[in-house]
Amino acid sequence: MPALYNAPHPFEPLLPRESALEPLLAQAHDLSTAALALVGRPMPDELRGLLRAMNSYYSNRIEGQHTRPLELEQALRHDFSADARLAARQRLALAHIDAEAALEPRFVGDGGLHALYTQAGLSALHRELFARLPDADQRTDEGQAITPGALRTREVQVGRHVAPQASSLPGLITRWGQAYSGVRRGEATLVALAAAHQRLGWIHPFVDGNGRVMRLHTHLALGALGYTRGLWSPLRGFARSVDRYYGLIAAADEPRRGDLDGRGNLSEAALVDWIAYVLDTCLDQVRFMAGLLQLPDMEGRLAACLNFEQTSRKSGVRIEALRPLHYLFLSGTALERGEFKRMTGLGERTAVNLLGALLKRGLLASDSPQGRVRFGLPLHALRFYFPALWPEAEADVAQAGG
Repeated sequence: MPALYNAPHPFEPLLPRESALEPLLAQAHDLSTAALALVGRPMPDELRGLLRAMNSYYSNRIEGQHTRPLELEQALRHDFSADARLAARQRLALAHIDAEAALEPRFVGDGGLHALYTQAGLSALHRELFARLPDADQRTDEGQAITPGALRTREVQVGRHVAPQASSLPGLITRWGQAYSGVRRGEATLVALAAAHQRLGWIHPFVDGNGRVMRLHTHLALGALGYTRGLWSPLRGFARSVDRYYGLIAAADEPRRGDLDGRGNLSEAALVDWIAYVLDTCLDQVRFMAGLLQLPDMEGRLAACLNFEQTSRKSGVRIEALRPLHYLFLSGTALERGEFKRMTGLGERTAVNLLGALLKRGLLASDSPQGRVRFGLPLHALRFYFPALWPEAEADVAQAGG
């Protein structure tokens, strides 16, 4: 780690001293090992799309501005509520999904990681989130205009934390970026991005949307390091421990607790606690997804869904779809419709009807009426395919009778 204790910036320490780093680096090593083992397998794009929707749901839930999962699914079809407030939340959710999809390929590898630690990079995240909204939605709760990508020009207080003066933001962001982009590769970068999340909140660079930008920054930084490939994100874990998330962020804003609590203005011990929480949350999400994506179990889950559709819903779906569906899931590719039908082993007319039923139920997806088909992942299939991945969506579907 570089020496970070000479500059008199008020948000020091930016990273813990070497003596406090060893257990954090051990946590980061476990996370790195588990994440790289998870992301090396092919997965259907629909799974990554579902996880983007889930990320949006959980990030907005942390802010207390989320939609129900089925309302989010409706927004993805551009079917917005007649209720103006709910429609605004739907548009915000959709903006998060679209921003994440647009930004992920932009910030890849070392170059992308360094770009994320710049004022231009932060402004790009904020702009992608808010420029997608209509002018009427670009307002704070107090009615103040939000300019996408622009640093705030007024002073703010968040809870007990009085954010730094607006005039100091460029210098603070430069210091923040230099410190966290300058660490050596490997486990240290994971420690750095965890600390960067909290200290970005301390800076509070935008008039609104800082929490969303912080979480999106962490998500994208993990992706730039090659640890996610769209298969997991800490956002789900943050939302499921939201009181601790906010409590540890606030604690790390507090002044140093005495001569043994680091060398900076803020509490080093609280920063260590925050970093440990982030790393633990990430590792928990990786292990959870690795368990859900156990390939030997997937065929049985697909069969359970097809059997339910055939015997309980009588939707026209048949168990003979198992072989081609399993292939689509494992390969992460698409099939010509004729090949899919042949893999069912059914006669032409029965196979055509089956294909139509699978498309209608969302268990297959296609970009055109005659186009290739790929694995589909509708919310009603989650309880079979990936139980407990998105419990709120499962409950929503059950309540709706799906």
